[in-house]
Amino acid sequence: MGKINSVSWQARLRFLVLTFLGFAIAMMINFPFWAVAQTPNSNVTNTASNTIDQSPPPIQTPIRPSNGNELRGIWLTNVDSEVLFSTQSLERAIKRLKRLNFNTLYPTVWNRGYTLYPSQVAKDKFGVDVYPISGLQERDMLAETIKFGHEQDFAVIPWFEYGLMTEEGSELMRQHPDWITQRRDGSHLFLHGEKDQHRLAWLNPARPEVQKFLTDLIVEVVTKYDVDGIQLDDHFGMPVELGYDDYTIALYKKDHFGRLPPEDFNDPSWMKWRAKYVTNLMGKISRAVRAIKPNCLVSLSPNPKEFSYKKFLQDWYSWVYLNYIDELIVQVYRDDIDNFTSELSRPELQEIRQKIPVAVGILTGLRVQNVDMRQIKGQVRVAREMNLDGFSFFFYETLGNRDASFETLFFTPAIRPDLRNIASN
Repeated sequence: MGKINSVSWQARLRFLVLTFLGFAIAMMINFPFWAVAQTPNSNVTNTASNTIDQSPPPIQTPIRPSNGNELRGIWLTNVDSEVLFSTQSLERAIKRLKRLNFNTLYPTVWNRGYTLYPSQVAKDKFGVDVYPISGLQERDMLAETIKFGHEQDFAVIPWFEYGLMTEEGSELMRQHPDWITQRRDGSHLFLHGEKDQHRLAWLNPARPEVQKFLTDLIVEVVTKYDVDGIQLDDHFGMPVELGYDDYTIALYKKDHFGRLPPEDFNDPSWMKWRAKYVTNLMGKISRAVRAIKPNCLVSLSPNPKEFSYKKFLQDWYSWVYLNYIDELIVQVYRDDIDNFTSELSRPELQEIRQKIPVAVGILTGLRVQNVDMRQIKGQVRVAREMNLDGFSFFFYETLGNRDASFETLFFTPAIRPDLRNIASN
């Protein structure tokens, strides 16, 4: 009996030793990866801040560790994309985006001088209530987007893409040519596109009629539709070389004892004087939106701060401190990961994150430009490592047939950050 007990005891001891060794080996194998995944600012050499990693991060790093909120937006456009042009394609796209764990839709509603929804304001002002293309007739694209989006728990924030810009030949420009501002030589067109096919002009933000028209358009959307916010972007400004139209010159002379504006459009005082009209208009829009719907977000997706002001007289940094905007998505469309990281490291972005959510716009492609998935993943990783509030992708059609890759970026759903749910952080 003693021998049998001794053998049994030795067998048990061997079992315990082997179990302990197996557990220790498993911990040694898995612990380094767990540690890297949990530490966004790890000193591992192959991070996105040094190079674009070809594999997805092991787990999703939360934007705000205390609550895991993350803005995951996408712009829905009517250019180089068919997503808005039928009820079926729109519903199918929104269900797809839900499956991929996005949480915010930015559908364009103002493009080339026309609305993409039936607008009484537009009809009263220039006789056309919706963009005259077949895919938008006999339906309300915005109402459909809100319905399908809210059914899938998306925030729906209509995007007034063209801002103060319009296309030459639009009915708006044809009926109101005096609303257009110009350069010192009298020209007003800006040519864009690979064949200069887009001929664009800019509405004058100093004119009361322009201010009222844009404010009325936005108020119409906020009043008529159950939107979660509205968004303006880099086109809500004015190219710095403009402002030499007769109306603006007369206004400047009135404010400056009859003196003409400086010939140099980069003159600091002349820039500041014109920029205040864009700022004043932003204030009017913000106050009008909140008067109707206090919880409606005012979102802005501009270029970086210095470029915005120097090129488009758009002083969005001041707008944050004037409480005109509730959400900032800075467009950082860069191929080079170091340049991308440098833009996100700007002190003003870290500063204003204490006031409002700050996210980054990431380019996922253009009709004439493919963006590699490795670049997209690398930029998402940088945004997370830098603890930004999320990102929005430009634009839907360029997601392509890459669902499996995008699924690796968003393993689980996330709540979009806003002023309310970041206040405790």
